[in-house]
Amino acid sequence: MVSSCAGKAPKPLFTGAEAVPSDAVVLFGGKDLSKWKKRGADEPAGWKVENGYMEVVPRSGSIVSKDLFTDCQLHVEFWLPLMPEAQGQARANSGVYLQGRYEIQVLDSYGLDSKDDDCGGIYKLAAPMVNASRPPEQWQTYDVFFRAPRFNEHGVKTTNARISVLHNGIRIHHDLEIPEATGGELDRNYSEPGPIMLQDHGNTIRYRNVWVRPLGG
Repeated sequence: MVSSCAGKAPKPLFTGAEAVPSDAVVLFGGKDLSKWKKRGADEPAGWKVENGYMEVVPRSGSIVSKDLFTDCQLHVEFWLPLMPEAQGQARANSGVYLQGRYEIQVLDSYGLDSKDDDCGGIYKLAAPMVNASRPPEQWQTYDVFFRAPRFNEHGVKTTNARISVLHNGIRIHHDLEIPEATGGELDRNYSEPGPIMLQDHGNTIRYRNVWVRPLGG
């Protein structure tokens, strides 16, 4: 169903972050995939790199960062192909995972009343507060602030993970609690650092300018 407020999203808080902070770990700067590997294997990432972006090679597998993180700020830019004959979850599907466990959905959801499995949704948990999606074949951004779960000295979880997300500079999640992995996760070793994961869901999604600022914790 098309929302009556499509095209009337709030004004962005900012318009992206092309400048990389001095304390950031650059995971992809447009040249190669040396900081990534194939999910579940000690093999090079199988995606292609050209024109400053990486592109999913369908069925080559999701990719994970070699670096592992706890609390962090993540910036990632993505581009969705136009798939007018596809519908729902078949329409330019991918995902960005924090610690390989918590997914922010990537999908062509332009003009929709967003659900938790649409673009910007925390998969199966929370819909974005507003649909900030641009049409396909335009670059979009996620700016994510993630706080890892906390554990006491006995290994018992005391605080769930929390996440805030800006989509194209518009706040779509604010300090959202995530009690468990959202599906398709690498593992459920919640007390351990984890990688950034980009999902191969069979569509030719592009990513660029991926960096992380570790925030301690």
